[in-house]
Amino acid sequence: MKNPKEIYTEKTISIEQAVALIKSDTDIIVAQCASEPQGCMSKFHLAADRVHDVQVFSVLTLKPYDFYMKPEMKGKFELCSWFHAPGSRAALKAGTGTVTYVPNMLHRAASDRLKVRKPHLFFGTCTPPDEKGFVSLSLGITYEKDILEQAEITVLEVNSFLPRTLGDTQVHVSDVDYFVEFHQQPPTLPEPQPDETAMQIGRHIANLVEDGSTIQLGIGEIPNACALSLKDKKNLGVHTEMLVDSMMELYEAGVITNNEKSLHKGKFICTFAMGSEKLYRWLNNNMAVEFLRGKYVNDPCVMRQNSKMVSINTCIMVDFTGQVASESIGPEQYSGTGGQSDTAVGAIEGLDGKGKSIIACRSTARGGKISTIVPLLPEGSAVTLHRSHTDWVVTEWGSVQLTGRTIRERTKALISIAHPDFREELTNHAIRLGFI
Repeated sequence: MKNPKEIYTEKTISIEQAVALIKSDTDIIVAQCASEPQGCMSKFHLAADRVHDVQVFSVLTLKPYDFYMKPEMKGKFELCSWFHAPGSRAALKAGTGTVTYVPNMLHRAASDRLKVRKPHLFFGTCTPPDEKGFVSLSLGITYEKDILEQAEITVLEVNSFLPRTLGDTQVHVSDVDYFVEFHQQPPTLPEPQPDETAMQIGRHIANLVEDGSTIQLGIGEIPNACALSLKDKKNLGVHTEMLVDSMMELYEAGVITNNEKSLHKGKFICTFAMGSEKLYRWLNNNMAVEFLRGKYVNDPCVMRQNSKMVSINTCIMVDFTGQVASESIGPEQYSGTGGQSDTAVGAIEGLDGKGKSIIACRSTARGGKISTIVPLLPEGSAVTLHRSHTDWVVTEWGSVQLTGRTIRERTKALISIAHPDFREELTNHAIRLGFI
């Protein structure tokens, strides 16, 4: 019987050989965010002269790769994005015809696509194998492990700079078809520096978070401001889709202990991580953190079992009835649903009756020219969070709870946290609509 080192050596190929595996009229699914196989993806376009109708599924594609940015790739490759990033947005705006969006709830992204057809190829990333022959999928298993188990051919890009994370991230070399080696520092995100408006929003959110709460927190200026405002809290826990630097910092400050969690007590639970090099070093062999599959972590039925579950997300706009648009501006797809609906529904339906879903946004956009509290969503807007699931809404002007309230009550409440410059105009709109 061959030892793991021999198996790994026999399965190691070049990036060019991996790209040669791409066939026409097939699905390729690639790992997301900091797990993105950048060495292989940067070479996908080399197959263009011999393939057609190749669909590449991804979340938050970090680089503007040639296979979807160049107009001549139309008909050859199509990036099918579960969540848009700057590159895919730019390609859409340029009209390359090489990018489309896949509506989804993140915890079902993999299973929904598998109902359509089985992927031909999965490209992911991993750590080098240990002495027992196990690699770690490292920074994310939102859908990656589910797809790895179902794809016809699996290719893992081995990167010695990746942290070895724990939980459900381990895969034996015998269960992978091919390895390519591509060593680089994993992608990082700069820590946003919140301004005073964001900090005011963060303070309002912090007032809603009780000691002993289990939190889900995203990334960006407002979530970071929220984290800074949580430093006086005690015994917080984490059950989150994305693990970020601010959670590590709150843990080091003694704010997050995970000791009062009702589910996975004593552990951070996440499905992927992205942040600084410091975060990645902290995650390496960290037994306090468990990476579990997105179909479990983001399942509202699982999330609702957490004690005092608080979901904190941001949005683009909210209308008078409580419909939340977080992913599109009219018909223009900006980002994606992601896990917002998953986590919001899970929190508000908490079994202990103490869960909260918080949606936060600045009260204005475009340099103060427009209100983010609007009478009606613009035509064609995707509703990311159904109004029946909208609980708390927060701007820099305050926080209001919509759960159980009438349209009239919701309208008045939302106008009260709109920017003062727009309140009279919004009130007049509400009267014309018959909402107040």
